[in-house]
Amino acid sequence: MPLTFDFQNCVIFPTFSDVHVHFREPGFSYKETMVTGSKAAARGGYGDVCTMPNLNPVPDSVEHLTQQLKLIEEGAVIRVHPYGSITVGQQGEALADLAGMADRVIAFSDDGRGVQSDEMMRAAMIEAKRLGKMIVAHCEVNELLRGGYIHDGRYAKAHGHRGICSESEWKQIERDLQLAEEIGCAYHVCHISTKESVAIIRDAKARGVDVTCETGPHYLVLCEDDLQEDGRFKMNPPLRSREDRDALIEGILDGTIDMIATDHAPHSAEEKGRGLEKSAMGVVGIETAFAVMYTHFVKTGRLSLEKLMDLLHNNAKKRFGIGTDLAEGEKANFTVWNLDEAFTVNPDEFLSMGRATPFAGMPLCGVCKMTVVDGEIVYWQGEIV
Repeated sequence: MPLTFDFQNCVIFPTFSDVHVHFREPGFSYKETMVTGSKAAARGGYGDVCTMPNLNPVPDSVEHLTQQLKLIEEGAVIRVHPYGSITVGQQGEALADLAGMADRVIAFSDDGRGVQSDEMMRAAMIEAKRLGKMIVAHCEVNELLRGGYIHDGRYAKAHGHRGICSESEWKQIERDLQLAEEIGCAYHVCHISTKESVAIIRDAKARGVDVTCETGPHYLVLCEDDLQEDGRFKMNPPLRSREDRDALIEGILDGTIDMIATDHAPHSAEEKGRGLEKSAMGVVGIETAFAVMYTHFVKTGRLSLEKLMDLLHNNAKKRFGIGTDLAEGEKANFTVWNLDEAFTVNPDEFLSMGRATPFAGMPLCGVCKMTVVDGEIVYWQGEIV
């Protein structure tokens, strides 16, 4: 006998896709596990996520990657697509076994670190193109960091903090786009945060460079003016200026920015309890991403619901080949939301082991009622099934 559910006043979407998450296994299960991370994703309406390779061991070979694949098979309640690292140990000194891993990873990334050597990135792009895979880049010039840990702007100067300049991000994006244009490699930029990054990528797209990019909800809703002396406001790249935020919003509206990715990065309470200077970089966001975007952009009329679905599902499907549409003949992958139901963000209620979010205490609209992945109910009314 078929099950019947009352979804009055609810909306059904295809499950969302997040191309940038950290589920911390293998190596750092005290921060998050494949089980807890994927459960949190299901609660957030996600059916597909791509996990970054800053793990132990780093997935830089088939042997190391196999350990993560086993954890995915045993613990994930949604579809998890791992990245392989670009370089051995993410050290930037030798190419990882890209060919060996190619048919088992979604793409290649050294996320958490920028590839500093021009020649190393060139070699990686040449090999990735040969293999038909994409390079997904965390862009950061190490010599420009100068010990910074928040944006090099008004708040840093007023409170005596060391700042991270915008050039540390956009300068490497500029280099990579020149290489991608020369080589013809498919290239995706992680978590852009500066107005210069938006302009550089917009110009590259106009020239026909094969590039896409992402940003996170926190960069679109918050800026350095919202900073507090609390580790839950510390992430990399940092919250930047109001002008940068406005440029990111414009990039969302004009299509320069293709995807919303959470960069869900859980840490222990102790690691995030040391203030802005000494806390670990990274915040969680996969359980709040849709509600944040819906509340601040769709309800305010700045973004259509259809455009939000492009950012959370359609564009990732086109670029990364993940997720399925709501259509006859497709697998049952959908998520059900009550868009009128309001709540206040309470990290103690998260399914993720991570609790550090800059959205704590924020009133939002939009509550997930159900998530179905490959025909199986994986989340229902506050419970993992």
